[in-house]
Amino acid sequence: MNNLSVSFLDLQAINKRHEQEFQQVLQQMLDKGWYILGDNLTNFEKEFAAFCGARHCIGVANGLDALILILEAYKELGVMQPGDEVIVPANTYIASVIAISRSGLVPVLVEPQPDTALIDPLAIEQMITPRTRAIMPVHLYGQVCEMNTINDLAKKHSLKVIEDSAQAHGALYQGKRAGSLGDAAGFSFYPGKNLGALGDAGAITTSDDALATTLKALRNYGSHIKYQHLHKGINSRLDEIQAGFLSIKLRLLDADNNRRRNIATQYLQEIRNEKITLPVAIDPLRHVWHCFTVRTQEREAFQQYLAANGIQTVIHYPLPPHQQQAYKEWNERSLPVTEKIHAEILSLPISPVMTDEQVDKVITTINAW
Repeated sequence: MNNLSVSFLDLQAINKRHEQEFQQVLQQMLDKGWYILGDNLTNFEKEFAAFCGARHCIGVANGLDALILILEAYKELGVMQPGDEVIVPANTYIASVIAISRSGLVPVLVEPQPDTALIDPLAIEQMITPRTRAIMPVHLYGQVCEMNTINDLAKKHSLKVIEDSAQAHGALYQGKRAGSLGDAAGFSFYPGKNLGALGDAGAITTSDDALATTLKALRNYGSHIKYQHLHKGINSRLDEIQAGFLSIKLRLLDADNNRRRNIATQYLQEIRNEKITLPVAIDPLRHVWHCFTVRTQEREAFQQYLAANGIQTVIHYPLPPHQQQAYKEWNERSLPVTEKIHAEILSLPISPVMTDEQVDKVITTINAW
C-alpha cells in the first residue's frame, strides 16, 4: 500500500477554505461590539430557515439544547406534560434520548430497519400508548427517515413529529429538506457536522408560529423583553461569531454535500469485499452522507488493518443508549437489531476535502483486506 494517509475528517482543511471570510466576521464583530442576539444571528436564522424550507429558525447553543427546548416548549404550550412518552430509535446517538429524559418525558425505544439503520416505521405504531405525544425520527448518517409513513401515523394518533436532523443538513425527501418534514427539527452544528461551526452551536426549525415564539423566549431565560420573564427558561443562544461563521459555510453546503455524494457513489460502486456490508441508500442523490458506515463481523481486525495502512476510521457508535451506564435501568433489555448494528458498524473517511487519490486509497486498501 502507498504511504498516503487518510484522516477521518480534516477539519483544518475544511475551515481553512474560509479563513479570510472568518477573519472579516471577527473584525466586524469587534468593530460593532455586539456579541449576542445581534445581526449575525438574525441573518443566519433567516438564511437557514429559507434553506430548510421552514418559516422559522431559532439559533441555540448546541444540538442537545435544540431538542430539549422543543420538548420544553411543547410543555409550556400544554401539548405535553411530565411522564408523557416520546418514541425514538433505539440505535441513535444518546443525545436524542437524553433530550427526552431531561425534559421529564419518557423515551420509548423502537428498533431500526436492519438495512438502513433508520427507525422502522412499521414498528412505531405498536409502541404507541395513550401517553405517547411525539415521534422523534433520527435522520441517521445523513439519510432521511420514511417521513410519509411517520407523518401519517402521527396524524392518525394526534402526535407531534420532531426531527432529529443533527446529521442531515441539506438532506432531501421528496423535494423537501430535513428540517421541514415534521412539526419541528433540531440541528447540531458541532464542528464535524456537514454544516459545522468552530465550536458548539445548534438550531431549531419550525413553521409553527406559536412554537417559535415560545422557543425564542425559552432560549433567553424565558424572556422576550429584558427583565420580563414569561417562562422558566435557560440560557442557550447561538452567539454572533458562530452565526457569522455558519452563514459563510452555508453558502458551500450543497456543493460540499455533492462532493460527499460523489465519494459515496464511488465507494458503493468500487468497494468489493465479501467481508464488508455496504450501507443501503434509499436514494443516494438525496442522502448527504454525514457518515459512510459499513458493517463487518470482524470490526476490530478491519479497523486495525486500515489504521496500519494510514486510514483513520470511527465507530458511530460503540454502545447503544440502552447499554449505557446512564440508562442502567435498561441494561437488561434485549434489542437485537440495534445491538447487532452497534457491534458491526465502522465509519469510513468521507468529507468534501478528500482528494481523489485518498478515495482511491481507501477503496484499494479495503478490497485488498
